Amino acid sequence: MENKGSDEVEKLKTKFLSAWHNVKYSWALKSKTSFSRNSPVLLLGKFYHFKAEDDDSPTEACYDTSDEDFVMGNVDNFRKDFTSRVWLTYREEFPPLPGSSLTSDCGWGCMLRAGQMMLAQALTLHFLGRDWTWSEALALQPLDTETWTSSAAKRLVASLEATLQGPNRPYDHGSPPMHKAQAAGSAEEADAHMKDMYHRTLVSWFGDSPSALLGLHRLVRLGLTMGKQAGDWYGPAVVAHILKKAVEEAMDPGLAGITAYVSQDCTVYSADVIDSHRAPKAGQASTSPQNDQPAPATTRAVIILVPVRLGGEKTNPDYFNFAKSILSLDYCIGIIGGKPKQACYFVGFQDDSLIYMDPHYCQSFVDVSTSDFPLQSYHCPSPKKMPFSKMDPSCTLGFYSRSVEDFERIREELSKVLQTSAKEKYPAFTFMEGHGRDYDLPGSLTPEKREWPFIRDPRRTVTTAGDFVLL
Repeated sequence: MENKGSDEVEKLKTKFLSAWHNVKYSWALKSKTSFSRNSPVLLLGKFYHFKAEDDDSPTEACYDTSDEDFVMGNVDNFRKDFTSRVWLTYREEFPPLPGSSLTSDCGWGCMLRAGQMMLAQALTLHFLGRDWTWSEALALQPLDTETWTSSAAKRLVASLEATLQGPNRPYDHGSPPMHKAQAAGSAEEADAHMKDMYHRTLVSWFGDSPSALLGLHRLVRLGLTMGKQAGDWYGPAVVAHILKKAVEEAMDPGLAGITAYVSQDCTVYSADVIDSHRAPKAGQASTSPQNDQPAPATTRAVIILVPVRLGGEKTNPDYFNFAKSILSLDYCIGIIGGKPKQACYFVGFQDDSLIYMDPHYCQSFVDVSTSDFPLQSYHCPSPKKMPFSKMDPSCTLGFYSRSVEDFERIREELSKVLQTSAKEKYPAFTFMEGHGRDYDLPGSLTPEKREWPFIRDPRRTVTTAGDFVLL
């Protein structure tokens, strides 16, 4: 009985420590986000509208799973889609990070988490497709962030007591998900089961352990090669290069069919992307039947990451429509950026507000090496909104290209968006034919040997600020 009492005290301490972290590290103390019924909502290329044809209710309403009026429109489809995106947040009590004794990334790891979420969306498109949604998404309850205030201590204790009651608690880790309890038989059920396996495997790649291929430990280790230590601030451009290295080095057979490309100097060199599509992944043999002929290569998907700066000290309002156009594309995997020194993952917009996923939420370590690890903490049912005007100008845009033919379509469509958005200002980025090396760029310089990304344009006078050269 004494040991049981000690365990309960330790769990209670953990609850209160997490509560303190969530207050300290800026999780906003409000439980609902307001959406307009009269304006469309765009989520990573998907269109939603919350107002039914005969709906005469007020134009503003709170996003709430208990709001029955919203069912008349397609809010449930939006909820299911948003909640199905993989959510990666601060964690604590995981194994020490490389080169440090830190066992939590609270307060500094938000940009790495935002980058992980963007990468997870790319892998979701790759393995599951844009129409996939998690079967348990609508069962996930909104995060009641009021429980993270000091005045709600009693509710914390009640939550702890419910956790200790055993197998009747919600989301019991030992109970099979509902979709696995159904008898398999039809091809549709078999396909659903296979997608559930892909979903779980995908999440496990982002686990907080040294062995996780795309986990925080791996990203921090790669950051060390760029002069970044655990606990440092990581900018969106640095994270783009770290993600590229992580994908390239991942030796899991499941990741052999995908790689990453990071633009140089706000320029996407088409031949480099096409080569990335066609070239075998490092460590995979590619032999040519004749020395003067290219070997038949296995086509790979490419994650295209474009670090940009959308203004000077603040985001230029001229770029707001550009950002909307980017987030409206079905092959867009989002934007990592945020407010100054506070990163987040932008996935959509409504009117003049961005919709984002927030990594500033401290959760406990989950051992993803077990076959039935809980998935609930890797999905967020509570979207957040932020005015475009508060967006930090430094960000990285992400796109997923499945094949060379897909890239040709993406390049054509994005070139039109860039041309429309440019008008009397410099475009956010450009496409160029050929390879980066054809333009005498210092491609041999690695990120750890130079500050990047630089913008070179002989027609303009430039000044440096932060990680970018400003126009």
